[in-house]
Amino acid sequence: MIEARELSRSFGEKKAVDGVSFSVRPGEIFAFLGPNGAGKTTTVRMLTGVLSPTSGTASIMGYDIRRQPLQSRAAIAVVPEESNVYMDLTVRRNVLLMAELYGVPRGARLERASSLLDRLGLAERADQRAAALSKGLRQRLVLAAALVTGPEVLFLDEPTSGLDVHSARLIREIVTDLQAGGITVFLTTHNMEEAGELSSRIAIIRRGELVAIDTPDRLRNAIRSSQFVEVGLEGDLRESELAALEGVTGLERTGELWRLLTSDPGGTASAVVAEASRRGAHISHICTRKPSLEEVFLHLTGDGSGR
Repeated sequence: MIEARELSRSFGEKKAVDGVSFSVRPGEIFAFLGPNGAGKTTTVRMLTGVLSPTSGTASIMGYDIRRQPLQSRAAIAVVPEESNVYMDLTVRRNVLLMAELYGVPRGARLERASSLLDRLGLAERADQRAAALSKGLRQRLVLAAALVTGPEVLFLDEPTSGLDVHSARLIREIVTDLQAGGITVFLTTHNMEEAGELSSRIAIIRRGELVAIDTPDRLRNAIRSSQFVEVGLEGDLRESELAALEGVTGLERTGELWRLLTSDPGGTASAVVAEASRRGAHISHICTRKPSLEEVFLHLTGDGSGR
């Protein structure tokens, strides 16, 4: 659905995006992550036709963004971080106007608008002006206005940033439903938990270059140095004995719990159980842990600085 090929963009001497290449599969939620200034927004603006690439290109649904700009934009919709609704229009009129601009037939746009306003919890506010809505409700309205056009590719820029818990959860549920319905979603977010929950694959950009692209689980597995076994012990098992167990590369104490850093959590957990049994110690708690996506992100992006 989306394919970038050595996509680059410079602003004078500054190269904001430096030869990124990736592809997004049909029906996939693809998360595009990076520190502020890393090139996320510039990449999205090139893909959606707001900026022209300095070099390289990309295609959406097979249409080249440079040679076929109108066709490449025909089946996409964009939900920006900052709501861009028409404040003086009603909620319903905002949605219908977007449908009209995209040439959706009258019967279809009325039906779609009604269905979307109901799904997004806006039906009771349909005749209110957009200016009367909270930030969370305006973001829902922006999403409704995007979806009424019937896009096949949806670009979401920080869709839940600054929203209340209920609105954020509702938008995540709708994004999951969209994927189930076959819509391809290109997601940018600073919320690592959200990216891990929603996305099929994650790409991480740093200083204009891609540094990783894989599934959330494989990215977590890649940072083996941050894995550990957490264990609570009662009995005669000393720190030196824990440190000497197979696979243990470091040892930390947090309250009553020990953290055994290891590249093989399963093997180390087995070694802990065997040693505790041999010495008659009681294990009150034990679990293995992979690094979080936040830890993976920090590991891959260093100090978090963009370009």
